[in-house]
Amino acid sequence: MANTSRIAAVLKEAADSGAVPGVVAAAATREGPIFEGGYGRRTLPSGEPMTADTVVWIASMTKAITGACAMQQIERGKLSLDAPIKTVLPELANPMVLEGFDANGDPKTRPARGDITLRHLLTHTSGCGYDFWSDDITRYLEKTGTPPIISCANAALTVPLLFDPGERWRYGVGIDFAGKAVEKVTGQKLGRYMKENIFDPLGMKDTAFKIGDEQRKRLAKIHARTDEGLVATDTEIPQEPEFEMGGGGLYGTVGDYLKFAQVFLHGGKFNGAQILKPETVRLMSENAAGDVRVRPLKTAQPPISNDVDFIEGMQWGLTFLINPEPLPTGRSAGSLAWAGLANSYYWIDPKKGVAGVYATQILPFFDVKSVPTFQAFETEVYKAI
Repeated sequence: MANTSRIAAVLKEAADSGAVPGVVAAAATREGPIFEGGYGRRTLPSGEPMTADTVVWIASMTKAITGACAMQQIERGKLSLDAPIKTVLPELANPMVLEGFDANGDPKTRPARGDITLRHLLTHTSGCGYDFWSDDITRYLEKTGTPPIISCANAALTVPLLFDPGERWRYGVGIDFAGKAVEKVTGQKLGRYMKENIFDPLGMKDTAFKIGDEQRKRLAKIHARTDEGLVATDTEIPQEPEFEMGGGGLYGTVGDYLKFAQVFLHGGKFNGAQILKPETVRLMSENAAGDVRVRPLKTAQPPISNDVDFIEGMQWGLTFLINPEPLPTGRSAGSLAWAGLANSYYWIDPKKGVAGVYATQILPFFDVKSVPTFQAFETEVYKAI
């Protein structure tokens, strides 16, 4: 039996010291869960205690789930990785590339060279960006009155590309389009499809786009890290959205997400349900973007995200960040990982057979206190096993 007392200690210390308002984390090996715990408070200054079943906005941790849905449709012959996605999503038939702004500040665009594919969308090589990490998109939204992606308005997906499809890596809204492709070929809303094909089979009873009454009782608030310290906000994803945001709209618990992560430790099968074929899991878990490498993200909106600097040479699979070299925490080369905007993080290490999920609720992303706490959590998980 793993000794997890040090795991608990680093998390409790972060909450007790005020580094984070509250934190919840869980970890499992192939044999099953080894740790789950919550520390601190759901809301500062005097909210309910953070417990293992606290509901959080998992934000971009949604992406891997949307990716799994798209891969299920590839298995069923309804979607293709490398065919032009315009055959499914006509709105992507004639994409434009943003080339800058003219003397009046109006955007200058040109037709894209080449078609967007599902592979481009899932690997962030489509040319789609995010306003948080793009001065040009932020300026485009301001000039045109286009709503930001966080609005979950369809108009938010009408922003031009930042470069031609396949040219380079740029983190963006591509997986929102992948979610729309799943909706188009299944005739179901994305949340309904996820519930029937992923959440219910895995027993993820607390994960959804819409926060249920039972989940709201356990919901942690998102806090802003300001010069005056951590301040609770009322930031929430629209609960009656125009589209369900496959790139970042889900709420859930770390325990639920750990069930999803364990699918990738067990060749696509968990809780008695075959979610993906073993060969699909292998395909999702390897570099899917050729020679293109992940690049640092420079913030365009400091209240939303800090600069995000990646270790040199990081690769991208079909919705996962992949580290080609081992990490100091103990994470093996070839592991899968990603994160959510309010400082939630996960990793899946198929080689050592371990996965961990961590969440606090703080903006900006890549928080100065949350990231070291996550790294300490991960390090202690490896020591425990």
